[in-house]
Amino acid sequence: MGSVKTWPHRRGYIESWWRPNKTRGYLYLDKPPTPNILPWPQTSPPYRIVDNLSELFRYTKPRIELMPRMVHGILEVFREEHENMRWLVMGDDDSIFFVDNIADVLAGYDHTKYYYLGWHSESVVPNLWFSFDQAFGGGGIVLSFPLARALVRDMDGCLLRYAGSSSADLITMTCIADIGVNLTPHKGMHQVDLRGDFSGYLSAHPKAPLMTFHHFDAMDPIFPSKDRFESTRHLMKAADADQSRLLQQTICYHRRGNWSISVSWGYSAHVYENILPRSYLQVPIETFRPSAKGPKPPFFMFNTRPRSSDPCEAPHVFFFESIYRSISDDGFITNYVRATPRGLPACSATGNHSADHISKIQVFSPAKKRLQMDRSECCDIVGLADSKADIKFRECGIDEIIA
Repeated sequence: MGSVKTWPHRRGYIESWWRPNKTRGYLYLDKPPTPNILPWPQTSPPYRIVDNLSELFRYTKPRIELMPRMVHGILEVFREEHENMRWLVMGDDDSIFFVDNIADVLAGYDHTKYYYLGWHSESVVPNLWFSFDQAFGGGGIVLSFPLARALVRDMDGCLLRYAGSSSADLITMTCIADIGVNLTPHKGMHQVDLRGDFSGYLSAHPKAPLMTFHHFDAMDPIFPSKDRFESTRHLMKAADADQSRLLQQTICYHRRGNWSISVSWGYSAHVYENILPRSYLQVPIETFRPSAKGPKPPFFMFNTRPRSSDPCEAPHVFFFESIYRSISDDGFITNYVRATPRGLPACSATGNHSADHISKIQVFSPAKKRLQMDRSECCDIVGLADSKADIKFRECGIDEIIA
């Protein structure tokens, strides 16, 4: 769902993931496109104009006119193209979809059953405002074909029943609840009701395939020295190679130097001058703030750890620079370069083994997709010379402990 007003600015987000002649879908606009955005680009989804619902609401006026029009878009997509449809996926014009992961995740569900997939807001207050049981639409809503069909058949009645609602996502959830279906949550779908520096969350992403991001306009660019659109394209370089590992956290140790290295594949790497267990490193550093804040904690729907100036707790931070196919074996090589100097002394408690001299981390990962997410990967530090650390991913041993 989008609008003529926001389209010129948000076009870059959609075109970063849309695959012409491969992806099936439409961009629904609030009104016909103006001459300044025509002719319509072939690199974008074909557009449609959302239906005028004035006749439906002749006697019952909606609280906010736009909200039922957005929900009605489900019917309009279904009407446009439902032959051989298995799943209907919805989002906003500033949503970013990771299509390969979406297809792989949905392949694990029976599309002939009734499914409503999504995830809640990351901040507590928006869930209080609306519902803890709804999918937030910017992060994506996924409906199986039977559920979409049932919702379409009841669309007019549904919109009239909940005309007083102030949220399209809440209307969708309540209408689906009346069919007898509840949310199937998925941690890879992100509303991103967070503001500021998102890197702490992205560096410790939940152990689930990344499916969507929303609100890229509302947070800082995710890569240093790049704007939001450049950051999106840069992340997609890794996504185009291997979405199954994208943002998945892998941890290994340099025992002699008492270092822990945490890699968020395709995004960042952190080096800690201390041996820290996975149970600690999987908790995001609170580099961000909630989109809406209550009078007292909790503010987030997940655990966080504070930023630290303790040299035994503060990481050296590196960001994804490049990716290429390995010539020597079947895999990918990703490079991560230091963002800024850490500006702290070495950790004295673990022997003063400073990592200040490391400027680059090179990661070797298999080309084969990881479709099983029951356990994270493990890794080994296979080289440490001058200013570079070499890391190789592998499956964890049966009894291996990441600590």
